Amino acid sequence: MTDLYARRSLFDDEHEAFRDSVKEFVTREVAAHVEDWEDAADIPRHVWRVAGDLGYLGLPVPEEFGGGGIGDYRFRTAMIEETARVGANSLAAGFAAQTDVVLPYFIDLAAGEQRKQWLPKLASGEWIGAIAMTEPGTGSDLKGIRATAVRDGDGWVLNGSKTFITNGINADLVVVVARTGEGAFSLFVVESGTSGFTRGRKLRKLGLKAQDTAELTFDDVRLGPGALLGEEGRGLHALMAHLPLERLNIAVTACAGARAALAWTIDYVRDRTAFGKQLAEFQNTQFAVAEMVTELEVTQAYVDDAVLRFNAAELSAVDAAKAKWWATEMHKRIVDRCLQLYGGYGYMLEYPIARAYADTRVTTIYGGTTEIMKLIIARDVLETR
Repeated sequence: MTDLYARRSLFDDEHEAFRDSVKEFVTREVAAHVEDWEDAADIPRHVWRVAGDLGYLGLPVPEEFGGGGIGDYRFRTAMIEETARVGANSLAAGFAAQTDVVLPYFIDLAAGEQRKQWLPKLASGEWIGAIAMTEPGTGSDLKGIRATAVRDGDGWVLNGSKTFITNGINADLVVVVARTGEGAFSLFVVESGTSGFTRGRKLRKLGLKAQDTAELTFDDVRLGPGALLGEEGRGLHALMAHLPLERLNIAVTACAGARAALAWTIDYVRDRTAFGKQLAEFQNTQFAVAEMVTELEVTQAYVDDAVLRFNAAELSAVDAAKAKWWATEMHKRIVDRCLQLYGGYGYMLEYPIARAYADTRVTTIYGGTTEIMKLIIARDVLETR
């Protein structure tokens, strides 16, 4: 009998030992609370501190700053899969923003005192981070960003609005993308409590309800020279360099989510009866499961290879785009088909498949829409602009 969680060749004993540790954390601190967090539209900060103390949030952070110094993305893959197994998608999204999106900017671009000031707090979970790229009128068009940072002595004055910001309500610091000249963009770090930095409403979403997403406003925010992250005018270059990891995370998460949904569904159709037979005995169910298992395993093979290429610093933006759009569309299809096999119960939020259905929809949108991913791939193949 096929075990959907059987060990894959991607992992070795060290990764599996780490997986067991994460599974224990998820069992103890997460699984029983997922529904309560979704109802409250919030995840308690102490969960971040526990995860930080266990080393889960700061895996890629150098050891001298309180991290694990681990660049092997297979560890993150195992963590993502165990979180998905219990349907903790909101928690996974928040952790991903911290570890796979925000922290790499600080690891690669922060210097001197910046590294000492910010990396230990982010690695420990004492501080939560966010990155503010998207604006109300830009969506995936980063070159359309209108937020500005204007020189003021040796510092800057930041103005602008951002939306759909993951971890935006609870963030202790935010990396903000702003225009600093004609066609030039730079990155700035704004800490919570800075005068002129305000948070709007916590956005009400279709899914990922426990994960905080916000509108942010920067009104004449005065920043010192130490708030500039990386080189002035190199903001878009930094974004392009880091987007492949964000998209790899989304692809890995999509496979993990599809695997979890399929595992729940297989258990359900074995137990549920209709017309005097188990649902698993009907040919329609058998064909659907066969197709979904195959589609997942084929996609997983590509994504696992992408993980290895990332580890070898060989994952291109184009290949990350391929993994992202294909895996998320696969995820969406599988969750939809799984819900159908549940029948009416699949529409009830007491079942994780219903929450997964809502949570899954955004994955083909954030991190760059499926359409943007296809443009990136097509331009590379056809050599167009």
